[in-house]
Amino acid sequence: MSDVLRCEPVLNRRDEKAFLKLERDLYVDDDCWVPPLWGLRREMVGFKPHPFYDQADRQAFLVRRGDRLVGRVLAIVNHEHNRRYNQKMGFFGFYECMDDIEASNELFSVAGDWLRQRGMTMLRGPVNPSLNYECGLLVKGFDTPPTFMITYNHEYYGRLIEGFGFTKVQDLFSYDAHIDIINELDPKVMFVVAEATRRFRVECRPIDRNNFSADVRSFLEIYNLSLQQTWGYVPMSEAEIDHQSKGLKRLIVPELTSIAEIDGKPVGAGFALLDFNQIIKKINGHLFPFGWLQILRQKRSIDRVRVISTNVLPEYQKWGLGLVTLSRILPDAIAYGIKIGEFSWVLESNQLSRGTIERGGATRTKVHRLYDRSLLDD
Repeated sequence: MSDVLRCEPVLNRRDEKAFLKLERDLYVDDDCWVPPLWGLRREMVGFKPHPFYDQADRQAFLVRRGDRLVGRVLAIVNHEHNRRYNQKMGFFGFYECMDDIEASNELFSVAGDWLRQRGMTMLRGPVNPSLNYECGLLVKGFDTPPTFMITYNHEYYGRLIEGFGFTKVQDLFSYDAHIDIINELDPKVMFVVAEATRRFRVECRPIDRNNFSADVRSFLEIYNLSLQQTWGYVPMSEAEIDHQSKGLKRLIVPELTSIAEIDGKPVGAGFALLDFNQIIKKINGHLFPFGWLQILRQKRSIDRVRVISTNVLPEYQKWGLGLVTLSRILPDAIAYGIKIGEFSWVLESNQLSRGTIERGGATRTKVHRLYDRSLLDD
């Protein structure tokens, strides 16, 4: 390719539309790709208001070769992350690029300059736009479509990113568990569930339809508290919790949730989210005017769930209460018609969760990767 490269910031609605359209264009012939919910994508990139950006700065960039758009990226300064970890870490997300190493390098170079001007000394990604949302570059498991809110990308992206000098900092694992493995569970796992239930007198229940908003908020608060020591984690703000709870209210099926209580106090929470990607692909990512109606009508046909999170307050961790919380969901998942549960994602460094899932018989199916690179080397 001999056309001149130009990398420029997104400054207007026309650029925003081009930024989003590139994603569709790059995957038009890829059967595994599932379009995002486009309205939500606009929020997460910052083209529409989202509370994450109350404490973060961002700038989107487009790279063109001649008149042809060939790549995009979002540069992010997450002030909460840097305050929490006393770092000067910049982030990148929503990266898409043709198989063009020069264009990719230009994207990262210009985005890196923008971040350096704001005092950043390191660059990490991809995060869309943080670990609380979609994140990681797919490096293994390209043969099947992603589940809901899991990233997907072309296989050559790893070569492009590493070609700019990025190195792995953490992997994220996804595991599949067919419902049939319940009959083959290690007896030790069932013993842990029974013993933890007896010892702590745990009672588990689904989210209460009549108290839905409060229960969803309780889940998100437990999520925040339980991950305090997790690598790279930054708690969601109050505004993010409110925003997320409103969004989840439309998506959560109460039967696929569990709140563990001790003496009436919530200490653990978990939920499995239907793999709405099975329907989102049919509606091409558009909820309006009739997309929501199709989701409501067809969600009973979904036979796969993503077990997004089973979280327990720190003082009750390592006692098996996560397994107790999850075990409540299984009978209802079977009754719903679920065939496969995907546990995703699990940090490579989270030995406790990985060990529990692997002992339960789940199979690792996908690996996503986070990369770091110094901004001081240029």
